[in-house]
Amino acid sequence: MGLFDKIELPGVKKVVVIASGKGGVGKSMVAANLAVAMARQGKKVALVDADIYGPSIPRMFGVEDAKPDVTRFGEQELMFPVEKYGVKLMSVGFFVDIHKGLIWRGPMASNAIKQLFEKTQWGHVDCMVVDFPPGTGDIQLTTIQKLKIAGAILVTTPQEIAVNDARKAASMFLNPDLGIPILGVVENMSWFTPTAHPDEKYLIFGEGGGERLASELNTRLLAQIPLMLEIGEIADKGLNPSEQPESAFTGVFEKIAEQLL
Repeated sequence: MGLFDKIELPGVKKVVVIASGKGGVGKSMVAANLAVAMARQGKKVALVDADIYGPSIPRMFGVEDAKPDVTRFGEQELMFPVEKYGVKLMSVGFFVDIHKGLIWRGPMASNAIKQLFEKTQWGHVDCMVVDFPPGTGDIQLTTIQKLKIAGAILVTTPQEIAVNDARKAASMFLNPDLGIPILGVVENMSWFTPTAHPDEKYLIFGEGGGERLASELNTRLLAQIPLMLEIGEIADKGLNPSEQPESAFTGVFEKIAEQLL
């Protein structure tokens, strides 16, 4: 396979990547909840955890101990994704010790992410969501070069330092040699509202960053997500749609999914 030869994913209609320039802005939370929202709207969805060095999707879905089934077809072995809440999941986190960090150079990481895509039996998928690591490194470039990407969603917080890093990620997608459309911007941690004072709004990380970024990129501000206690609980305890009451939080992802679909 040549450098720019594409990996064929039979049955996968669209691939959307979730990216950020900076870590800690809630990118994986957005990817996980968006995938579940699409599945709840009747779509066949896959979610690939491409954050090789810090995989968090298995924890968010409560499947840290799961191991994908492996079946031999002729001369090759194919993996089958773990399924939870109607989403087909694949992550390097299924194959490594969750308590140990990976010490891999770029080529090893790039080869691992290629295998996650091409050695997995995906079946029929309307939308594959890819949770990128932060930044603009080997994993992102390998994925963009090897897959046919329908578009990217950028996640940022209102802080200018986060927005500035998101601009760098955007410049990678918009590079003329790559040409990946920016589908929209999601601004996370937009404000904090105490449970006891629902009418109050504290702009802890400033304001307007996501809107400015969307305007600069001539794209949509898909959502503003407040800083909420339930988001942290979901990340720690595992995402369970059946236990999530209808709220402003779940409604946000339903609306994002509707816009994308």
